[in-house]
Amino acid sequence: MMQATPDTQPSFETAFAELQNIITRLENTELPLEEALRLYEEGKRLSVVCASILENAQLRVSALSEANPSQPAVGED
Repeated sequence: MMQATPDTQPSFETAFAELQNIITRLENTELPLEEALRLYEEGKRLSVVCASILENAQLRVSALSEANPSQPAVGED
């Protein structure tokens, strides 16, 4: 398991890959309760990290779109 310190945050790709690995382990293996709980807690933490990274990316895209209004924002037609 990757352990991020408060000063470091994994990349989205790293966090998401680890989250997928945890989900697969929880769905496809019989684990002792304590191990399953530990994996669930780590998965929850990683989901928060991923959501935060995505939110920050969306804010950056919005700021860029506002700075250049002649360009359509991502997802707009």
